[in-house]
Amino acid sequence: MMANQISRFFAHLGPERAPPEIADHLRKFWDPRMRREIVAHVAAGGGGLDPLAAAAVGLLAEDAKVS
Repeated sequence: MMANQISRFFAHLGPERAPPEIADHLRKFWDPRMRREIVAHVAAGGGGLDPLAAAAVGLLAEDAKVS
């Protein structure tokens, strides 16, 4: 629910600019446990997650692969 609210806040930026901004917000303000949980949720199908939020979480998942 919170990720969808953040997604709606950044939605005006459009589908190309919003996901990186959402991901940046999640990196700055969500603790690592919350980020791991949402990455796992998306990996399991991401039911109920806004498409912009899902794209942002995909960017977080890429971060985890690099780290």
